[in-house]
Amino acid sequence: MRVNVLLFARLRELAGASEFGCDVPAGATIQTVWQAAIARYPALADFSAAVSCAKNEDFARMTSPVDDKDAIAFLPPVSGG
Repeated sequence: MRVNVLLFARLRELAGASEFGCDVPAGATIQTVWQAAIARYPALADFSAAVSCAKNEDFARMTSPVDDKDAIAFLPPVSGG
């Protein structure tokens, strides 16, 4: 299966890319996609405990399954005033 991975804010800066295609096996979850993103861009690993995710523009859990051609987004924690 191939999914499209979208990175936002600090994650995008660390990776030097806003999106990339990712091949994952059947039965993969968003966690599988996150691990593939870390393998490709190791600097993302520091955000593993706090990253939020979405599947096809809806917030999702890391345990959510992914399907071929899904758009999986990762967002770092946000702070502000």
